[in-house]
Amino acid sequence: MDWGRGVEIITNLEPRHRAICPIWVPSDCRYSTIRSVSDYYVNALNDALRRVAGSPVVAAAIDRIADNAAAIAAQLQQAVLAEVPEFSKSRNPDLLPELASHGKEHIGEILRLLRGGALGRFDFVHEHARRRAEQRFPLEATLHAYRSGHKVLSRWLRESASTVASPAADAQRAIACIVDFAMEYTDAISTTFAATYSSHSLLLADVAGDQRSELLHILLDGHDEADMRTARILRDAGFLDERQSFCVALARSVDPTEMLNASRARRLADSIEQIVAELSVRRIIDIHRNKVTMVIAAVRRDSGWTAPRSSLAKRIREALSFVGNAALIGVSNDVPSTSHIPTGYREAATALELASVTQRVVQFSEIPLQRLLLHFAAEDFRRVLPAWTNEFYDADNHAGGALVATLRAYAGVDMNVLKAAQVLGVHPNTVYARLQRIFDISGLQARSYDALTDLLIVCDCNRHGAAGISDAGGQYP
Repeated sequence: MDWGRGVEIITNLEPRHRAICPIWVPSDCRYSTIRSVSDYYVNALNDALRRVAGSPVVAAAIDRIADNAAAIAAQLQQAVLAEVPEFSKSRNPDLLPELASHGKEHIGEILRLLRGGALGRFDFVHEHARRRAEQRFPLEATLHAYRSGHKVLSRWLRESASTVASPAADAQRAIACIVDFAMEYTDAISTTFAATYSSHSLLLADVAGDQRSELLHILLDGHDEADMRTARILRDAGFLDERQSFCVALARSVDPTEMLNASRARRLADSIEQIVAELSVRRIIDIHRNKVTMVIAAVRRDSGWTAPRSSLAKRIREALSFVGNAALIGVSNDVPSTSHIPTGYREAATALELASVTQRVVQFSEIPLQRLLLHFAAEDFRRVLPAWTNEFYDADNHAGGALVATLRAYAGVDMNVLKAAQVLGVHPNTVYARLQRIFDISGLQARSYDALTDLLIVCDCNRHGAAGISDAGGQYP
């Protein structure tokens, strides 16, 4: 992608004004969203113009509207501000001046058509639609503004027609024709605006997706801040601000095959975006390698004299815990530089591999050391496990996981049989019987620390061995 030539600044990935948060998009994209007016509206508007052509009412309307163009434009602006609250609520400094200019353009176009001009493509409507789409101004608000403007224009046209002295029947027909023209004109411009707004919004979404993917690849490649080739791109996106820390998070559905469905994967990404949007962090979120991939940045400290803020990764982990139960998420530790983001990616991938339905969100720093060792070395461990291992696994499966649960509970209460029985909700004799069953299979007495350690390692190998090696845990290519 050419980031330096043939581009213009428009809206950011977020719905904020383009002068505040620019991104880059090819400047000639506007031509791809120009659509001709529908034949239905062309024919209807031409019919309305033919019905009023040559009438003395039209001449009176032209003269009166031309003489009062400034007053009509002011009334159009007032009507829109009074009836469409979005225009008053917006802090976009360009919105009201462009609204006033657009009203004057409509007055000029109406005069041109009434004077016999040929029906054109409404280029000024296309341009206005692209501007509103680029600035993420609501479509329905502008369509509402057109309806408000129609009331003003229709009233002026009717009043102009009523000033012409003619028989009552002729006057009524002329007024009806003028009103029909105003209605058909409003229908034509509303349809034109909506079509261009929609098509340009889709184009912007495609461009933003391309840029998001490009930026994500740059971050995951770990380019150093000194790399001038990409430093400008990262700086424009806000990822080179001073005193920032970064973290990476990965998410997928509990059923990995659902991530192969583009729409479902995008819904998961959108839901995560809504949650993270509430945090004051800079982020890039996209689908990468069938996972929702997030690179997040936030100010580490306000200045060199202030204490550092709380861990970014911890804040992200807490926020992502509100994602639905159908998602598994892994979060890296904080990393200090964009060059360390690949390390964060590997940490997040490891955490994601160790996430489960019982612990949906896993932060890398919270993973016990033994669990990490088994995860990384599971394949090697499986090759050197004792001969009785499979028999032990089968017995545990037959007992519904009771043998492994007993060993974990026993270890968790400092090898106290009575406390382990309380944790398990069974009689102490049941615990003794299970430990004896384990001894009969393995020859290891669990009441010995060394033997218990070996047994727990065997348990963890069964827990993580099958999933210990995965593409997600490898180095990012």
